[in-house]
Amino acid sequence: MSVTAAEPAERKRFRPSLGATLFTLAGLALTIGLGTWQLERLHWKQDLIARIARQLAEPPVLLPASIDDPAAWEFRPVTLTGRFLNDREMLLIARPHQGQVGYEVLTPFQRADGSGMVLVNRGFVPMDRRDPATRAAGRVEGDTTVKGIVRVPQPPGFFQPGNGTPAPGSAWMRPDPAAMAAALSLSSVAPVVVEMLPVQGGGQGSGLPGVPAGTLAGIEPRVELPNNHLQYALTWYGLAVTLAGIYVLSQRKRADTGTDGRPDDRISGA
Repeated sequence: MSVTAAEPAERKRFRPSLGATLFTLAGLALTIGLGTWQLERLHWKQDLIARIARQLAEPPVLLPASIDDPAAWEFRPVTLTGRFLNDREMLLIARPHQGQVGYEVLTPFQRADGSGMVLVNRGFVPMDRRDPATRAAGRVEGDTTVKGIVRVPQPPGFFQPGNGTPAPGSAWMRPDPAAMAAALSLSSVAPVVVEMLPVQGGGQGSGLPGVPAGTLAGIEPRVELPNNHLQYALTWYGLAVTLAGIYVLSQRKRADTGTDGRPDDRISGA
């Protein structure tokens, strides 16, 4: 019986082609650049979250009569003195709350100092309490003082629905002080919304479990700022490492072939 000697291991050399090298360099520049940009966004988001936390912790101040820079007042605790225009409240489509679907109630608030009006978000009501008559306990008449958090309405995102032109009595998709003021024939409406803090205006709750029926809950301070930039950065850097690995492995060729994969006459001796 004959024994066949083991064939020598195939020799390979790193001999990259120009096209693969240029493509890889462009891909690395893109993925590393995007990863670095996400890290910069991460630092910016962390600073923003810290600033918001500081603003939420400040004591309430009187909302100024004129707001030239609404963004500077975002998340600031404020107080308002005046009266609600209960007959002009509007409904805003809300996220489900404690397993219930419903609305948030926005009521124009006439300021006592004559500086115009502010839309006040008074909190959540279930769909079966859409009619104001079903929540008479939450109706606040006469002069009152409200504490709340200033929010600056944002335009809809690319895939988010806008308000369009809501029919009278229909709910709005998102707060828009200017459009809402026009729909109600109101003037001098502030460009911000004040989200009323809980336990104000006749009690807490809006027909929710364990809360007096018919009252309005107000809104707990809410900060909806997703911070996924670190994950995005790691994803882009991971793609860069993967691309580099594929480039190195794909450009290792047999020692007797050229960069185009054809036999190299200088090595093969042909």
